[in-house]
Amino acid sequence: MRGLVIAASLVWLLSAGPAFAQTPPAQTPPTQPKPAKQPPAQIMPPPPSQPPAPFPQGAKIAFVNFQRVVSDSADGKTSSAKIQALNKKKQDEGTQKAQQLKANQDKLQASGGVMSDAARGQLEKEIERQQVEAQRFQQDAQAELNELQQELQADFIKKVTPILQQVASEKGLYALFNAQEAGFAWVDPGLDLTTEVIKKLDAIAKPTASPKP
Repeated sequence: MRGLVIAASLVWLLSAGPAFAQTPPAQTPPTQPKPAKQPPAQIMPPPPSQPPAPFPQGAKIAFVNFQRVVSDSADGKTSSAKIQALNKKKQDEGTQKAQQLKANQDKLQASGGVMSDAARGQLEKEIERQQVEAQRFQQDAQAELNELQQELQADFIKKVTPILQQVASEKGLYALFNAQEAGFAWVDPGLDLTTEVIKKLDAIAKPTASPKP
């Protein structure tokens, strides 16, 4: 079976650099006349959930929505949280470096004209060093994120592949397609085995209860 591709939504790539957007001044909204009191809206009960479509008897092909496996499974959510945490950490570090660089640039612009040649030259070298360091930091951070993504993707494939084989064997299938790549024009909804795959994946992710003494 061909290797699976983890959905791109699993990963939050590090942005090219922190953006420093100016916050516009708050504006006082014009006074609006008070609307007439309306009767409280009636809360309608949610529509009953539809039972899953039955698997067509004798079917020899089926499909799985791997994007939903990643987004809805416990393993996929854990992987996404790890990548988001690392991404936030790197962005916070990048923001701090950018602020330090900007502080020195502002200092040079404001006071460079009255500094001694030696002091101004030293500050310019420090700004140049910070610029090079910021570029290297972004490259290293992106590489670290990519490495984590590949590690989690390999681990996910290792876990889900036996489940796909098990489901295909239990259903007596000849083929199990990836819904994102198959390009179906129409397909019987009963052939969607995504929920079954997620349940089996979550079952092996749950820690085994330790026996009572």
